[in-house]
Amino acid sequence: MVYIASDTRYDKMQYNKCGESGLKLPGVSLGFWHNFGDISSFENMRNICFTAFDNGITHFDFANNYGPEYGAAERNGGRILHDYFKNYRDELIVSTKAGYDMWKGPYGNGGKYLLASLDQSLQRLQLDYVDIFYHHRPDPDTPLEETMGALATAVTSGKALYAGLSNYDGAAMKKAAAILRDLKIPFVINQNSYNIFNRGVERNGLLEEARNEKKGVICFSPLAQGLLTDRYLDGIPKDSRIAADPRFLRSDAVNEDYLKKARALNELAGERGQTLAEMALAWVLKDSTVTSVLVGASRPSQILDNIKALENTRFTAEELKKIDEISLGIVGK
Repeated sequence: MVYIASDTRYDKMQYNKCGESGLKLPGVSLGFWHNFGDISSFENMRNICFTAFDNGITHFDFANNYGPEYGAAERNGGRILHDYFKNYRDELIVSTKAGYDMWKGPYGNGGKYLLASLDQSLQRLQLDYVDIFYHHRPDPDTPLEETMGALATAVTSGKALYAGLSNYDGAAMKKAAAILRDLKIPFVINQNSYNIFNRGVERNGLLEEARNEKKGVICFSPLAQGLLTDRYLDGIPKDSRIAADPRFLRSDAVNEDYLKKARALNELAGERGQTLAEMALAWVLKDSTVTSVLVGASRPSQILDNIKALENTRFTAEELKKIDEISLGIVGK
């Protein structure tokens, strides 16, 4: 099978700079956290990637332990990149991460294994370099200077073009940014969870410090693992993620409090002429500090649905107030 990309794909997407760096990412990026492990159909994975790229999604985001099993998403993604995207490598931003558990023993997580893990990731991805290499989480057992030194080595060795941080709060990110600045390493982006239900980056200072440091932010779980879609408004479907793979979303999340909030948000989205998912993605992108949202997809049509969010990321003050009232739990009071 020969894959020929659409000539009009860039007309379908908006691209935003990562802070004040020279790197641009699509407003919607494709995450490989779910649906690219060995329990998924390879043909479906391939078609998701084709649909994403044909509609201007030029950023594919991995981590060493995405699966199941660990490494499977990189291995499957690497096969897709090698077999179908080799001629488009210079039109893609490929990122990966290390920091969570990857292999057994004392050196399979934390800061010690970053460079060894990057070498393994490149082998699975069948690439000479990644565009962004992230430290996946703060490591309390390793000095920050040591961890940032490993990121610096990844960049100076040519195995990564940019450094990124994931799951850092504002204070830790500011310290890391200062170290990387002294090392003259291009640190350009933070990857954190952010959605209408999860306001952690607002409370822990990450958004504020990213703005101050002029760094980008890319948000994972913008749909709260599907809770900010119409998927669960009437209960838990038999073919849902909760039913098939409840590792990250449990059935008790779909409770009466959630249903009240989700249905109220869904009603507001309808008033805006959007689906709940479109409004949820648009809400994250309303902040200019946010460079991109990472979306997962179990089928190609979800990619097309998610991109529609970019058609309207503007909110009135009254809409934002109502979203806060609903999501912070005072709906109906």
